[in-house]
Amino acid sequence: MANNRTTFASGAKWEELVGYSRAVRVGNTVEVTGTVAVDEHGHVAGRHDHYQQTKFILQKIDRILHQAGAALKDVTRTRMFVTDISKWQEYGRAHAEVFRTIRPCTTMVEVSKLISPEFLIEIEATAVIAEERAEP
Repeated sequence: MANNRTTFASGAKWEELVGYSRAVRVGNTVEVTGTVAVDEHGHVAGRHDHYQQTKFILQKIDRILHQAGAALKDVTRTRMFVTDISKWQEYGRAHAEVFRTIRPCTTMVEVSKLISPEFLIEIEATAVIAEERAEP
C-alpha cells in the first residue's frame, strides 16, 4: 500500500493563516486537527453549552473523516481540551453518544483558554482505516 499524503481543508480562515489542514491522511491513518464549534460562516455553535459544542464538533469530525475515506468506527483516539473540567459529564455524555460502542482511547485535559473565549472545548481525533477499506 502506498503511503501517499493527502490533506483535507474545511475552508476555515485559520487554515490558511496558520498553515494547517483540517485532516491529513497518510496510508490508512487519518489525523484530524483540533476542532472547535464554529460553523462554515464563522458562527459559534452551542454558545455557553458544553454538551452542544461537543456534539457539534463530533459531527464536524465525522464529516471530515468521511471526506478522507474514514468513519467514526475507525477512530482510535480522541483528545479533548476543555476550559472547565468540572463540566466533564456534559462533554463525556456527548462523546459517549457517539463512541459508546467504538470506545477509542481518549484524553480530557483542562486548559486555561482556547483561541476564543466562546469555545469551551476543542477535539482532535485519530482514525485508522481497516486494511480492507484502506485504498481510496
